[in-house]
Amino acid sequence: MSAALDIRPMRPDEVPLAVEWAAREGWNPGLNDATAFGAADPQGFLCAMRGGEMLACITAVKTGADFGFIGFYIARPDIRGQGIGFALWQAAMKRLEGRCIGLDGVVAQQANYRKVGFTLAWNNARYQGAAPLIPPGDGVRMVDAAEVDFAALLAFDAGCFGTPRPDFLRAWISTPGHRARVALGPSGIAGYAVLRPCLEGSKLAPLFALEAAVARALIADLAPHRAPGPFILDLPEPHAEAVALAQGMGLEKTFETARMYTREPPVMARERIFGLTSFELG
Repeated sequence: MSAALDIRPMRPDEVPLAVEWAAREGWNPGLNDATAFGAADPQGFLCAMRGGEMLACITAVKTGADFGFIGFYIARPDIRGQGIGFALWQAAMKRLEGRCIGLDGVVAQQANYRKVGFTLAWNNARYQGAAPLIPPGDGVRMVDAAEVDFAALLAFDAGCFGTPRPDFLRAWISTPGHRARVALGPSGIAGYAVLRPCLEGSKLAPLFALEAAVARALIADLAPHRAPGPFILDLPEPHAEAVALAQGMGLEKTFETARMYTREPPVMARERIFGLTSFELG
């Protein structure tokens, strides 16, 4: 008789395997995602285990009092079609029960997600290409995120993300290899961005700014520090200014996801989102 299926939170030392699986799926995760993702919700990485082996993984991360996000949904290729992945999915949904749940799903799977209660909100898209060479922006001053009052940065981030995420943000801006910069204008924070080295190239994740000129200035500040390989922006497709900025830098769309929610999504300043944080955590 085969061992029983055990669904439980991952241990910290198991999270890197989930990141490795994401790399094999072509998702191009960040080199140091495991540390920062774990800080978002230490119990939010779930796995399906049998006989000491991980068979599938998923994130069911709680943020604030009533929001959650599902991502990193991967079943090992050799066990697919056996119901293991679905059992893990059910455990993730149960963990987030009562919350507004979001996800970035494969566009072709929208019908399946609708069957389990998700509604399409908009599409996100990945744009990538050679790192843009653009002149520094005028009218803003760039500083390291560590030099800015954290409460002010948290409030700016929450306005774009939709809910405060202090533990994640604190880890994200200080993760080894990440370069976090804040644009300061006459009235305070005008934008911020984190350059995140990935398996291939670098992602600017997030890129939040009051206007396109500030977003361009942050790109000009950070792009020279990117890792070898493609320069990547994930962005909400309905944001025409963000799309125009990416296309104007010569970046090309490589794929898209369906951002879906189980109920009305958190209130966020989507016009300030020139680059998403991640497809895995929202």
